[in-house]
Amino acid sequence: MTGSALTATESVGQKILLIRGQRVMLDADLAELYGVATKALNQAVRRNAERFPADFMFQLTGTEKQEVVTNCDHLAKLKFSKTLPHAFTEHGALMLGNVLKSTRATQVSLLIVRAFVQLREMLASHKELAARLDALEQKIGGHDEAIADIIDAIRQLMAAPEPAKRPIGFVIPADVPAKGKKKA
Repeated sequence: MTGSALTATESVGQKILLIRGQRVMLDADLAELYGVATKALNQAVRRNAERFPADFMFQLTGTEKQEVVTNCDHLAKLKFSKTLPHAFTEHGALMLGNVLKSTRATQVSLLIVRAFVQLREMLASHKELAARLDALEQKIGGHDEAIADIIDAIRQLMAAPEPAKRPIGFVIPADVPAKGKKKA
């Protein structure tokens, strides 16, 4: 895969969201990728409703829409839309390429497939690494606490980092003497 194709795949991958436990792309993002208006995309979906069963596409609720708009800066324009967006699973996004029938639709479908495959590979490698660590931990059992500590440290590195919280206000370090007082 060339560098530009990899970059395009990564940009598509950033538009994949997790909603209702499924990895999906919203109609606004897909319309932008396919080079059509969101209204035209949804109209094509309505005309071909038999191609989009519930496991290929679903409509977001008002709460889900609000959450998506809040969490995704690139979807801020949906805030003022009266209609609820549609979410397409990997198969639904590919079916859109068949419905839209253009050269660009074929190219975008390939990008979408690559983005979903790349995401699955990343998740699989992460699960595989966790499984190997579990197996290693069981193998060493309680024999060596140092090795168990190393495995715990690796697991902590694999976990998502928590943002550092700074104390609010002016904080004086404990080892600095107060003004006018000498350190004993």
